[in-house]
Amino acid sequence: MPERPERAATTTGHPVHGAAFAALILGAVVLGFSPILVRLSELGPTASAFYRVLLAIPVLWLWMVVENRQPGATHRNPETRRDYGILALAGFFFAGDLAFWHWSLQFTSVANATLLATLSPIHVTLGAFLFFGQRFSKTFLLGVAVAIAGSAVLMGGSFTVGPENLFGDSLGFVTGMFFGAYILTIGQLRSKFTTATIMAWSTLTTAVFLLPVALISGEAMIATTAQGWAVALALALIIHAGGQGMIAYALAHLPTAFSSVGLMMEAVAAAALAWIILDETLGSAQYVGAGVIMMGILIARKGSR
Repeated sequence: MPERPERAATTTGHPVHGAAFAALILGAVVLGFSPILVRLSELGPTASAFYRVLLAIPVLWLWMVVENRQPGATHRNPETRRDYGILALAGFFFAGDLAFWHWSLQFTSVANATLLATLSPIHVTLGAFLFFGQRFSKTFLLGVAVAIAGSAVLMGGSFTVGPENLFGDSLGFVTGMFFGAYILTIGQLRSKFTTATIMAWSTLTTAVFLLPVALISGEAMIATTAQGWAVALALALIIHAGGQGMIAYALAHLPTAFSSVGLMMEAVAAAALAWIILDETLGSAQYVGAGVIMMGILIARKGSR
C-alpha cells in the first residue's frame, strides 16, 4: 500500500509511535556517519554538502514517481503556489543548515560548532509554542534540558570560550536555528505529503540554494578518483536519501519538538563512529555525556504524547 500522509502527533493524546521512534533514532545514527564521510571526502565541506543533495535527486524523484504510479495511490501532490513555496522553504532552511554548519567550522572548533548546533531542540520547542500554539509537559522540558546538558558534557572537553571564536560560534548558533526551522517545516508538510514527495522537492531546492554557496567557496567541485565519487555517492544515498528520509518519515508520526531531541543521537553516533573508524579516543566525559543524552531522549519521550 502507498504511504499516506498522517498528521503529526501532538504532546497530548496518543503515545509516541514505536516504529517512528525507531526510524528517528536510526536516521540520527545514519547521520552520524556524515562527518566521517566529509572527513574522507576529496572535496571541501561545502562542495560535499552540495553533492550530498545533488546526487540524491535522481533516486528521490524516481521514488516519488514510482509511488505516484502505484495502483490505488490516494496521497496528494503539490498543486498550489503555497504548496511549492513551503516545500521550497524546507529546502532553503536545510541549505542554510548545511552552509552555516560548514562555515562555522572554518571560524571555530568542531566542538563549539557541534554543541551550538545541537541547541536546535530549544529553537524547535520555542517555535512550536510561538507559531503553532503547542504546549509541553514538564517531563518533556526536563528531557530537553537533560539531553542538552549531556551534549555539553560530550563536547565539553574540547569546548573553548573566547573572542577569537565569537564569529564562528555565532554561525554555529545560526546553524541550530536553521535546522530547527527545517524540522518545524517538515513537521507541517508531513500532514499533507508523503516522505518521497517532501524529500524530492525539498532536496531539489536545497541543491539550487547550495550551488552558488559552493561556487563562492572556491573549493574544488570535481572529485579526481573513484574513491572520491564513492564518498560523494555515500553522502547522497546513505546519509541524505536514507538517513534524512527516515527522519522525514518519523516526523509524520512524532511531535516535531520531541523529534529534534531524538536527533541529538547523531552526536552520540558521530563520537562512537569516530572512535571505531578513525581511532579517535573517547574519555570518561564522552561516555557520561552520551549516556546523559540518551537519558534525556527517554525522558522527553515519556513526556511526549
